[in-house]
Amino acid sequence: MVLALLLPLIGCDRLDNRRLPLANVHLVFYTQADWVTYGVSGARQSRAFIREQRVPKNYPYTADSYTGFGGILLCSTDIGDFVAYDMACPVECRADVRVAVGDDGIAECPKCHSRFDIFSLPGYPVAGEAAERGYGLQTYRVGPGAGGEYMVVY
Repeated sequence: MVLALLLPLIGCDRLDNRRLPLANVHLVFYTQADWVTYGVSGARQSRAFIREQRVPKNYPYTADSYTGFGGILLCSTDIGDFVAYDMACPVECRADVRVAVGDDGIAECPKCHSRFDIFSLPGYPVAGEAAERGYGLQTYRVGPGAGGEYMVVY
């Protein structure tokens, strides 16, 4: 129902969530203990991963860890599903302009002030220039690894 109300706001009933330059994404949680320590477990939780800045500072990044264009925002939705977004604002398209999650659970760009729903809708814009243009956060997949890893963001 909320999605049906939001679609007219993003123009042409289409969400553009592939505006960022291509970047490698590969973040591995090898064990359940890794996921408990560094992942997200309950509804409406989020955690940022930015390899170049070593965020989070004690995450065991490896040579084959990649966190996308602007970093990865790993989230657990309202119903407990896992989703990941690129943290770069799709309006600004700069790796150093990253959305941040506020106390209200909405991710906001510090430069253009576009706002995105990351827990109820899949990175849909809810305010600002991104909503006017229909630019959503770029999404990545989260799921069990094919090689026995507990969870992988790709």
